Amino acid sequence: MKNLRKYFISGLLFWIPLGLSIVVIKFFLELVNDIVPPEYLPEALFHLDSVVPGSGIVWVILIIVVTGALVSNFIGRKLVEIWEKILNRIPGFRGIYNALKQLSDTVLSPSGNSFKKALLVEYPRKGMWTIAFQTGDYQGEIAQKIGQELVNIYVPTTPNPTSGFFIMLPKSDVIELDMSVDEAFKFIISTGVVEPSRPSN
Repeated sequence: MKNLRKYFISGLLFWIPLGLSIVVIKFFLELVNDIVPPEYLPEALFHLDSVVPGSGIVWVILIIVVTGALVSNFIGRKLVEIWEKILNRIPGFRGIYNALKQLSDTVLSPSGNSFKKALLVEYPRKGMWTIAFQTGDYQGEIAQKIGQELVNIYVPTTPNPTSGFFIMLPKSDVIELDMSVDEAFKFIISTGVVEPSRPSN
C-alpha cells in the first residue's frame, strides 16, 4: 500500500503541472482567437475545414512586429509623441497610461535592467528574511536627506510575484545573493519548494 500511495502521488506530481500548463496555453490560444475577427483567421481565409487553436496569434505577432518597425523610425517616433500628447489631455486616463507605460518600458527594456540582482533583506521586521530584487541605486533627494546610499528594492509576494512592495533600504542592509534573478523567481513562486542550484566551488 505504501508503494501504491507513493506511485499515485508521483503520478499526480507529473500530471498536475502538465495538465495545468495545457489548460493555461489552451485558454491563451482561445483568447487570442476571440480577439481576432473570425473572418480574418487563417482557417477562414484559406477555407480550412477545421479550426486551428491559436491561429489568430499569427496576426497578433504580425501586428506587433509591424507596429514596432513603424514606431522605431523617426516619423513613427514623432507620431507616437503626438499620440501621447493627445492621450495626456484626457482627464483620468493620463495618470494610468503614464504609469503603465513606465512600468512596461522598465520591465521590457532591452537593456534588461528591470531587476538587476537577487537580494536577501530583513523584511517586514528584523530577524525575518525574504528574497527581494534590486531595481536600481537611488541617490536623489531621499538619499541626501537620510545621508546614506540607498538601494531601490522590490519585494514580491508569494506565489504571485507580480504584486509586491517597493521599499528603499540602505545599501549596508542588503545581502547580495549568488543565485540568478530567474532562480530567485522560481524559489519565490514555488514557496521555497524549488531550491536554486548551489554555486560550484
